[in-house]
Amino acid sequence: MRIRHPPTSIFLAALLPSLIWFSPAGAQSSLPAANPSLAQAERMAVDLKQGMSAEEVQRLLGKPRRTALRNNGSSTNATSQGILQWTYTWTGPSQGTLHVEFAAKTPEKWYVNSWEWATY
Repeated sequence: MRIRHPPTSIFLAALLPSLIWFSPAGAQSSLPAANPSLAQAERMAVDLKQGMSAEEVQRLLGKPRRTALRNNGSSTNATSQGILQWTYTWTGPSQGTLHVEFAAKTPEKWYVNSWEWATY
């Protein structure tokens, strides 16, 4: 007597590639949130230190919502590169703004000079 249905092992072998395709999506859900809440950001900001590089701040807090570059009143020939300001903003039930100011003596070598929390 002939079997009219394919064996279970063939069916599972055909399904295996689709099961493997779905598995990376599950791994991505364990990554930290891209936009932390205000409370989470306040806890992370405790680790801000004067002299941290811009890259270290970005690893700590993520990409800023806004950036600004100001001349700090010195001539263009001075060793100062001005002031770079990153602004992080949170809205919702809890609202707040964090301003991080960077200074640099050479281009691309920005370091934290100061930071300040402001609320709406």
